[in-house]
Amino acid sequence: MLSESLSDARRARRLSLRQEYEEFLLQRIEEFKDQLTRDELMAIADEAVKELEVGPEEQLLLTEVLVLEHVDRLIMRRLNLPSFRRWRARHVKLREAQRQPTHWNIPPQAPVADLGRDPTRGGVALVVGGAASGVALYLAAHEWPVVFVDQELRAVEALETRAAAESLSRDFQALVIALGGWFPDVRPALTVLDARTIGRLAMEDRNAFLTTLKDRTQPGGVHCLRPPDAGSDGPAVDAEALASFYDEWEVHVRHSGTGNWLVARCP
Repeated sequence: MLSESLSDARRARRLSLRQEYEEFLLQRIEEFKDQLTRDELMAIADEAVKELEVGPEEQLLLTEVLVLEHVDRLIMRRLNLPSFRRWRARHVKLREAQRQPTHWNIPPQAPVADLGRDPTRGGVALVVGGAASGVALYLAAHEWPVVFVDQELRAVEALETRAAAESLSRDFQALVIALGGWFPDVRPALTVLDARTIGRLAMEDRNAFLTTLKDRTQPGGVHCLRPPDAGSDGPAVDAEALASFYDEWEVHVRHSGTGNWLVARCP
């Protein structure tokens, strides 16, 4: 189940820097292998076998595991992957930058900037809509387990690629879903909704999605409506209009950046 895998991901986040480095190496090696044809991969395996020979007549007792490990070492050399010391210096600097809202074009005064810094409430962050992709990665940088959903495969694939490039894949899952239809098996503590993604839905689908979302939200959980980007086209849900949907919730509308954010807290 998705909720169980996210719980596993939360536990797995607590890795040492050395473990994160080893995970980084493994990911880059597997990405490289995925780009190779079978013949190219077999050529590297043949090279590995030759390097493991100890002499023209005497050879090591080669096992499949030993050969595969040496294949990985050959790929590391080809990719010129950084040493742990060099990777650590770059990684720490990158993570510090990723934890700044401005790194993702999020206004520092936006409500989600403060909410994102506190993953201790438990649970999962759900982010809805391609325009909120920066928010999804900002939350992942702050060690939230993040589920991103959108109706467009292109938006999901683009964010998966960027999450990998930013070394944030471990805290991030992306799904293509029909909003108003199927709902992922999560009980979010924080939800961020893109105003245009929600605004493009038919009224029936929008109400069905938001109703299910409210029912699934943890007690004390928060919904944020992200305003549309300046100059973007298409229908968008208005923060003040959506506030009426949150009867019995604590609701605030705050101006930040390009427009108004709705912040609604579940009782």
